[in-house]
Amino acid sequence: MVSGWAYRTASVAGTLLLTVLAVQVANHPIAQQLFTMLPVLERLPATTLTGGSLVLAVLTAVLVVIGVMFPLFKPQPRRILDVIAVTHKRVLIAGLALAAIGYFDYTYRLPRTTLLLVVGLLFGLLPAWFVSIRKSPDVGERAILVGDDLRGMIELLDETELPVLGYVAPPMPDRGMEHARKQSVTPGAAMADGGVSFSELPCLGGLSRLESILVEYDVDTVLLAFSSTDRAEFFGTLETCHATGVNAKIHERHADGILTRGTTHEPIRDVDIEPWDWQDYIVKRAFDVVFSLVGLVVLAPLMLLIALAVVLDSKGPILYSQERTAERGETFRIYKFRTMLPESEDTAPIRDAENTRITRVGHMLRVTHLDEIPQLWSILKGDMSVVGPRAVWTDEEFHLENGMGAWRKRWFVKPGLTGLAQIKGASSTAPDAKLRYDIEYIQQQSFWFDIKIVTRQMWLVAESIVFNQ
Repeated sequence: MVSGWAYRTASVAGTLLLTVLAVQVANHPIAQQLFTMLPVLERLPATTLTGGSLVLAVLTAVLVVIGVMFPLFKPQPRRILDVIAVTHKRVLIAGLALAAIGYFDYTYRLPRTTLLLVVGLLFGLLPAWFVSIRKSPDVGERAILVGDDLRGMIELLDETELPVLGYVAPPMPDRGMEHARKQSVTPGAAMADGGVSFSELPCLGGLSRLESILVEYDVDTVLLAFSSTDRAEFFGTLETCHATGVNAKIHERHADGILTRGTTHEPIRDVDIEPWDWQDYIVKRAFDVVFSLVGLVVLAPLMLLIALAVVLDSKGPILYSQERTAERGETFRIYKFRTMLPESEDTAPIRDAENTRITRVGHMLRVTHLDEIPQLWSILKGDMSVVGPRAVWTDEEFHLENGMGAWRKRWFVKPGLTGLAQIKGASSTAPDAKLRYDIEYIQQQSFWFDIKIVTRQMWLVAESIVFNQ
């Protein structure tokens, strides 16, 4: 990534020049004529500005676009998908701002045809520009060590060929990392690329400053060495890497419970932070939004009837909420129609047939899966997906992952309303089978695989409603 003032200069200059270019092209008579020949747009007049009107239109467009794009002028590593999404959003905001200016003050307006053409051109030009300057071809890959496992850091430093700038570590209550490394490592025991030993590496800061450190040192790769894959530190670090577009690698000794890609014979493996390609992610998210919106609208009358049945059946709230594990170890609150007596839940998994706390209406809702309808809101918000490993109650997860080192591989994808484990009949009472199917889904996931799972699940729900079993 072009860093510091070089990036700021390139981003501002590129935005300015591309905006001027877009207005000039959009104002050309040929572009105006071709654009108004399109269906639906033939009623728009072809208007060409000249002289002072053109200069005023260019200045207005430049000031608005640069003002709206201001957050992108900060040098910060981002994934290509994020760069494109944020830039598109900003271009649309700029278009609305220019339309509003023209509505309230006719002097500064861009003709409607010109405005639509400018927005369309910038929709393609600006994302391409910001993607092109996010990486610098003449800058080599730069890495840092992150973690609390001193031995793991030494192993990574010994195996990697990347130039390591330093390390980032959380506070150590018993003794500082600085003291620990000096007592445990002799100069030359582990050497980074370029002949630097671990004892000579500088401490760049704590985990609380990780995002700032990644930006300040223009880091491309984080080498992870944590003693455990906990939510706060390990998965928090992965979340930071994901948000800033930085690669993460881990030593094979720590890779059992981590989703990795590439050959299993390499000592250092790439952490598969984002298993979906960005194109597939867009399609999956679009499907989630459409599915949840249609479901909430179509099922609204049924939701009212279910709410009434829950109230009449037993005392207590209509909805039941619970904290579940989300992507990369985050947590979110899930909502379902209440199917059990209030204040009667237990963290230990139990079969419905053996659960005496389930109400009469609750039994019917569970059999038909209608208690899951409120989760469509979680899908619309982006906390869940239609298809993925089922979101597990955080308190129950302690029982499920006990003795299964690979359990947290499920945390690398967004949880789903249904999944391969569900259509195969594997539930939390059979965690081994559930985990096996969840990992199989993660390894084979695709949009068409999702469609097959959804189709199968809807068929199973229809069978349950018809036969009540």
